[in-house]
Amino acid sequence: MEAMAKSITIDRGKRLREEPGKGHNRWHPDIAPVIEAAPGEEVTLETRDASDLQIGPQTSVKDLEKIERTVAHPLTGPVYVKDAEPGDLLEIEYLDIVPERYGWTRFSPGFGFLPDLFDHYFVAHWNITREYATSPQLPGVRIPNGAFMGTAGVAPSHAQLRRWSSREQELMERGGRVFPPTTLGAVPPAGKAAEEGLRTIPPRENCGNADVKQLTKGSKLFIPVAVAGALYSVGDGHFAQGDSECCGTAIEMGATAVVRFRLHKQEARNKNIVWPRFAHPGYFQPPEYGMPRNFIATMGMPITPEGKNESCDITLASRNAVIEMIQLLQERGWSREQAYVICSVAVDLRVSNVVDVPNVTVSAILPEDIFRA
Repeated sequence: MEAMAKSITIDRGKRLREEPGKGHNRWHPDIAPVIEAAPGEEVTLETRDASDLQIGPQTSVKDLEKIERTVAHPLTGPVYVKDAEPGDLLEIEYLDIVPERYGWTRFSPGFGFLPDLFDHYFVAHWNITREYATSPQLPGVRIPNGAFMGTAGVAPSHAQLRRWSSREQELMERGGRVFPPTTLGAVPPAGKAAEEGLRTIPPRENCGNADVKQLTKGSKLFIPVAVAGALYSVGDGHFAQGDSECCGTAIEMGATAVVRFRLHKQEARNKNIVWPRFAHPGYFQPPEYGMPRNFIATMGMPITPEGKNESCDITLASRNAVIEMIQLLQERGWSREQAYVICSVAVDLRVSNVVDVPNVTVSAILPEDIFRA
């Protein structure tokens, strides 16, 4: 007999702090599960957008200055997966990802891949159908559906929590860009989860905010289990995104994810699998969108604006590829701000070579068909 489907529904007019029993915005092993599901059951999870309803169709650039930055990624869950144990490999199959009708893309000071070049606020609002997204801020652009969940993961163990917190603290002390724990805006709002809970901005071994655009409907995500029940949570729906999400956001949206779990008993332990993996049995998007049939691309290599040659610096090569693509779009009449957003939601960064030293090469690929709105 087929098992009954499980679900977590939310009030889409309320922020996470108004429904704290439905989710969380920190990673911590002490956060209690909302529901239990057996392997093989379908589970439907309604999710909020990454800003937790702080951005809507009427939000202005001025309004962005007041956004709370410590509430990012309201996650729905956790789901306790029956019989999941540390050492297992949890498989999450995405049976469907259903977009809400509104989405947004923004950038802000100190955020994104080029914070030194874009030190101000900008927002694009998107009208979403099941097929395309269009924006009045980007007239003539039509982005095809590539819906996926940007943030999804399992709870860390207490040992992982301590280890990851320590390494991020050490990185922060070296001047790295790190978002340390804070109780400000935390859900749960008190206790160890609020005080010690890891922020959801960076992905880690438990997956989290990996923003992998290939995790569309039909895909399978594999994550090592660290605690009993795995404690899976999901949120941060994206209607579409370029590989890199360079301005810091994709087409962000509320969404409904339908998933099914499978356990690979002790496979993570036996095979020493530490990091997430993913697969798709078919095309993650229609082929003309997954690898556009009509595109133009720019190249980036590790050369500074002053002409200094760095050795094998993939980050610098990526930066130069994006800057060149922004210039190309400006040549076509788009503003710098519009170009940056187009790069974030539609341009794919591809590592073209890592062996032709010192000038490793990254290419930024722009699908031309998005300009057929």
